[in-house]
Amino acid sequence: MTRDLDLDELRRPATPHANESERRVEASLRPLSLAEFVGQGDLVGHLEVVLGSARARGQCADHILFVGPPGLGKTSLAQIVAREMGTSLKVTSGPVLSRPGDLAAILTDLGDGDVLFIDEIHRLGRSVEEVLYPAMEDLRLDVLIGRGPSARSIRLDLVRFTLVGATTRTGLVAGPLRDRFGFIGQLDLYEVDELRRIVARSARLLEVELTAGAAATIASRSRGTPRVANRLLRRVRDFASVKGHGVVDDAVAVEALNLFGVDELGLDKLDRRILSLLCDQFAAQPVGLTTLAHATGEEPVTLEEAYEPYLLRCGLLARTPRGRVATERAYRHLGRVPPRGGLF
Repeated sequence: MTRDLDLDELRRPATPHANESERRVEASLRPLSLAEFVGQGDLVGHLEVVLGSARARGQCADHILFVGPPGLGKTSLAQIVAREMGTSLKVTSGPVLSRPGDLAAILTDLGDGDVLFIDEIHRLGRSVEEVLYPAMEDLRLDVLIGRGPSARSIRLDLVRFTLVGATTRTGLVAGPLRDRFGFIGQLDLYEVDELRRIVARSARLLEVELTAGAAATIASRSRGTPRVANRLLRRVRDFASVKGHGVVDDAVAVEALNLFGVDELGLDKLDRRILSLLCDQFAAQPVGLTTLAHATGEEPVTLEEAYEPYLLRCGLLARTPRGRVATERAYRHLGRVPPRGGLF
């Protein structure tokens, strides 16, 4: 249900054993403090004030909610909050907490000042949320024991704790729950220069000799997301290792990323498949989400949440009242000529 994170273990440098899985590699690349965290300048500055003030008063930090697309560092920031406050971190997620008893077991097991991180907090059930409200505000827990006429409610006092929630869909977080967070931090997509610095740091940790040009190339194709940047770096490292390149320069990075189907805008095979359908099969015709999903063989929710946002941000796709259409930039990117008479 939950797992404790050993802070000393997270501070150790990566070892061959740490590279046995993608999860361990990802953990080894996470920043360990606010000073190491690259990007999100306003958010980091606000956290320094919030956490520094709490430390000076000898109190727990306010409950914190991190909002933003996947892969921008919400989990890393939760770990940093625990380190900055010098406390332990317990990690769980909204879908795991299906019953109020699940949450009650976690809350009663917290130590004084601990940080509880709930990922995908927007997926908490209503009954679980209602247990969380008095815990966040009054440090108490109302537990129902027994069933039927013999059932009775008892009140448990909780130790001080900080709840850190993370969500990719802030609109799905219930208003009463959102209002109980003392600080809400919005994470935005990263600039290419910020991603270049992240790639350079990760390359040092992975002991990859990477030129500045290669780091910039990987950063420019990372869709504004550090998680994608680190994943592409690992694939470039694998390619260089197999091909016998001791130093990864710009040419090696471009060749590796082209091999894995990542183009200069960071589009992958399915991105280009979506645009190809809109530019060829459905040229100049608005297409509904369900029709597009059937044509690509993907679920509508996958297209809407995983692919469309980036295509919209890149100006390659537009939503109209009648459906989705490719923009002129999409036609040019695929080497097509836009249809005469406009696209809509």
